Amino acid sequence: MSGLDGTRRDFLKTLGLGAAVLATPERIAAGKQMRPGKPNILMILVDDLGYGDLSSYGATDLKTPNIDRLIAAGMRFDNFYANCPVCSPTRASLLSGRYPDLVGVPGVIRTHLQNNWGYMAPHVVLLPKLLKPAGYHTAIVGKWHLGLASPNTPNDRGFDYFHGFLGDMMDDYYKHRRHGINYMRLNRKEIDPPGHATDLFSQWATDYIKIHAKSKQPFFLYLAYNAPHTPIQPPSDWIDRVKSRRPGISDKRAKLVALIEHLDDGIGKVLAALKDSGAGDNTLVIFTSDNGGQLSVGANNGPLRAGKQDMYEGGIRVPMCAVWPGKIKSGTRSERIGLTMDLFPTICDAAGAGIAHEIDGRSILPTLLGKSQPLEDRFLFWVRREGGRYGGRAYYAARYGDYKLVQNSPFEPMQLFNLKDDPQEQNPLGRRNRMYQKLFASLRNHIIEAGAVPWEKYPDRVNNS
Repeated sequence: MSGLDGTRRDFLKTLGLGAAVLATPERIAAGKQMRPGKPNILMILVDDLGYGDLSSYGATDLKTPNIDRLIAAGMRFDNFYANCPVCSPTRASLLSGRYPDLVGVPGVIRTHLQNNWGYMAPHVVLLPKLLKPAGYHTAIVGKWHLGLASPNTPNDRGFDYFHGFLGDMMDDYYKHRRHGINYMRLNRKEIDPPGHATDLFSQWATDYIKIHAKSKQPFFLYLAYNAPHTPIQPPSDWIDRVKSRRPGISDKRAKLVALIEHLDDGIGKVLAALKDSGAGDNTLVIFTSDNGGQLSVGANNGPLRAGKQDMYEGGIRVPMCAVWPGKIKSGTRSERIGLTMDLFPTICDAAGAGIAHEIDGRSILPTLLGKSQPLEDRFLFWVRREGGRYGGRAYYAARYGDYKLVQNSPFEPMQLFNLKDDPQEQNPLGRRNRMYQKLFASLRNHIIEAGAVPWEKYPDRVNNS
């Protein structure tokens, strides 16, 4: 989609949607002139990591020294949100800078048509398409989860290099299959490497950094782990390590802690490669999770209510930090509210890449650089469409300021909470509250806009027999 014409602007104003950002020539020029050199960019996205499942975020039964050191080296965000309480939509927002339902991904992309709830729209401009004209080599290592076949594979959608897994979850961390299908790829070639997926992704990212750190061309590496997503399958020696350190820990929790600690070790190796290659001082590193932790497998979301799949805070608020030596002050924290889609313009601003089309995300680079940045006056929306017990229906959340409207399943009423007064979302305020009506109307208007974007691609012929 190109820039907004007058009719489109008027339509958005009519709907009351003030969140979309249209890049102006001034904005583009400012991004290009912001700094003479270009940093490498390492975007680390982990899978289902709970808000309380890092020792730096309050966990007392696990050790994550590498991620903790990373967080201490830059700015930590305490109010950062995934764009959805499940995988695919958040990934779509990261790479598009848009709400996921506005790019055709309101739910999880899966193998089988009967349980697939998204198809990334062909017109959507993804991050590597903007970074390449800015001089970047672009790569993804790890989990893609935005399409299983052309034209929605990483190489089709702008990445120069792909080494990872096309699918949603792996049924086994060692066999790398989903429904018996091998989705592991090196660019477009099917591969079948031995080893634990976390170890493979860490090694492949390390190899990429060692090679491209020698080049004068800056790189963008999107490192997307599938840990600590189910199945909770850490290497056995990591489980033994956890149990010997904490004799009273339950088997369920021990396995998840071991999987997270194993993940932390892999991230440490990647960060070490960045430092050893000499690229560390000129690399912007961003770390976050795609949604909250899954409670049924022992995840810890800290003081937040609920977890993965839920629209309550435990399902969508996630750890996040950004590190850029000499640019982002170490040991800093921000209370600013941000979403995954905000990382798209943030990365573009840091890279000097122009954005000439409509997005919903807002750059947080000024905040990261310690500059004054006014609070955003915007409505925020979350959506998830799902099958199973949800019956193919969508459910939502919306936020404005301290107020949050939550529908935690399609079959439940919406409830309004004041997060400042009620951070655990226990005391709904009632429909007569003026903020209920304001959020309800804004969400309705967002749903109207998203309704124009198809979320499923059907085959030419559907066998209904």
